[in-house]
Amino acid sequence: MKFKKKTIKILIALTIVLGSGFVFFSAFELNKPTQKEVRVSLPSKPVLLPKQFGLHVDSFNVHKKTVARNQFLSNILEEHAIDRSAIAKIVEKSKSVFNVRKISAGNPYTIFTYKNDPQRAAYFIYQPNPVDYIVFDLRDSMRVYTGKKDVTKKTETLASSINHSLYDALQKNGGDPLLAMQLAEIYGWAIDFYAINKDDWFKIQYEREYVDGKPIGPGKIQSAIFSHKGKELQAYYFQPDSTTKGGFYDEEGNSVKRAFLKAPLKFSRITSRYTNRRLHPVQKVWKAHLGTDYAAPSGTPIIATGSGTVVESAFTKYNGNYVKIKHNGTYTTQYLHMSRRAVKRGQNIQQGQVIGYVGSTGLATGPHVCYRFWKNGKQVDALKQNFHETIPLSEEFLAQFKSSIIAKQQLLASLKLDDNDDLLAASTQANELEEKTAF
Repeated sequence: MKFKKKTIKILIALTIVLGSGFVFFSAFELNKPTQKEVRVSLPSKPVLLPKQFGLHVDSFNVHKKTVARNQFLSNILEEHAIDRSAIAKIVEKSKSVFNVRKISAGNPYTIFTYKNDPQRAAYFIYQPNPVDYIVFDLRDSMRVYTGKKDVTKKTETLASSINHSLYDALQKNGGDPLLAMQLAEIYGWAIDFYAINKDDWFKIQYEREYVDGKPIGPGKIQSAIFSHKGKELQAYYFQPDSTTKGGFYDEEGNSVKRAFLKAPLKFSRITSRYTNRRLHPVQKVWKAHLGTDYAAPSGTPIIATGSGTVVESAFTKYNGNYVKIKHNGTYTTQYLHMSRRAVKRGQNIQQGQVIGYVGSTGLATGPHVCYRFWKNGKQVDALKQNFHETIPLSEEFLAQFKSSIIAKQQLLASLKLDDNDDLLAASTQANELEEKTAF
């Protein structure tokens, strides 16, 4: 009996202990802090507000205009609620940055006006060219500073046969006709651009600059092939290093530059060639014409076909204004009928330098230049002279040059010519160099 009572007491005690433990642990679980869901807010991507000239356009009304004739900074700003004292102050501040008198008709400008006062200008921005701009801050700070637009450079290509003229071929294929001037400078020693054949063709690779998606300038030719009278002439621009002047070289590394250019004008037309018998247009008698006549508008620049020293710069009854240049012990050239001369006797001049301007002085019926050429004291036909002397790259740069033109040669070779009369030749854009620079 005692044993049973003792057992019962033990069981009761055990039950109490276990129950207490259960309550304890249950309470512990109940009191345990619940895990809450934590939301981490990541920083949002910053919103890029649109800018023009480094200014947030959403903060202002933006007005784009063009400088009109007889329009100046003062009357532009007066139209936008800037009084004369403020104008005088901003002009004074601009003196060390930009001369406001150089604001020219036809150039663009932009006015930023306040949202709450649409007539009043906060900024005036003038663009003298597509890249540079001048900011006139008209707020209380009153300051003037300059900036530059981003310039994107692209490498473009163009290929065409010539069915009418070089200018026409370039223009109809989307190229700037001014590229013709560069081709004339590159190949002036070898090609008579006044006698381009219908079967001639060209392929060029050139670097062009863009601002706001629009091209600025014709671009700079980097490599070219010109086929003239069935002969293909290659030219690649190469600058060995930053201390050496760059130039154009053929595929063997020889300079394309020669002692003499083919003609004293960039573009014109031959009206009379070298001959021993010609009916003189003024005197109406048959006589020799020991020169080549190039017709061009009056005032067209005449360039020296080779480097040398001016031995004569004068006026005579028949020659009109003329210049004579001695190039060395073998060659001398003369340029007649100028409207005016640009060099003096004894002056040293360089190939391609302007020495005068086309006119019709002396015995002439219209504006042209008569180009004469002496070899060993005897007048000869300039167009029949061949000058093969050239300056090759030095050995230290030759391997570098040949390596640099491989890709250019492959690119030019891949360009296709279209021989139809519409001249819709292959015009492609390649190797876009999205190289943005402050220029």
